[in-house]
Amino acid sequence: MDRSSDFLMLDAKLRPLIDPPLNAVGRALVGAGISANMLTFTGLALGLGGAAAIALGHIWLGLALIVANRVLDGLDGAVARASEPTLLGGYFDIVADFAFYVSVPLGFGILASENTLPALVLVASFVLTGVSFLAFAVVAAERGEETEAHGKKSFFYSTGLAEGTETIAVFIAMCLFPAYFAMIAYIYAGLCVLTVFQRSAMAISTFR
Repeated sequence: MDRSSDFLMLDAKLRPLIDPPLNAVGRALVGAGISANMLTFTGLALGLGGAAAIALGHIWLGLALIVANRVLDGLDGAVARASEPTLLGGYFDIVADFAFYVSVPLGFGILASENTLPALVLVASFVLTGVSFLAFAVVAAERGEETEAHGKKSFFYSTGLAEGTETIAVFIAMCLFPAYFAMIAYIYAGLCVLTVFQRSAMAISTFR
């Protein structure tokens, strides 16, 4: 893997910076009786609310709810680590993440008709990326592969050019510059497709 692609994989690079404060808050939340699943579903509601706000033209509110969603997404993992990660919690977490990811382009697609095609293209690229991510995780589980590059997870998280941090940066850019939604969506859709090819190359080298 070349260093230029490694530079774009921000999730693993940010982990050493964000995990210590998240873990401290996570331990406090466990002590207060807050469960990881409670945070997951609350975050999902906020994220979907953000997409709805964007669809209704309230883009700044949408941005605030998107940020809140990501904060809770980080905290649910911290709470799980402070207690005990479960397979069911991992399932809920990934379903909530992908539901959130596709909802934001959908919100922009509803907001303006000229956004419809780029929104559909971006959602399709998210589907492909998600399929490659989950397929890799299934095969890795069968082989007993493990990684903590993204922190302790209930299943294998493979790396890629387009990960969670990059996706949120793109969503923020869309909210800050909504007139450029189409351009941003097409560029990031291309990066998502490259991620599928990258992950497929990783699968060939790892699983053969």
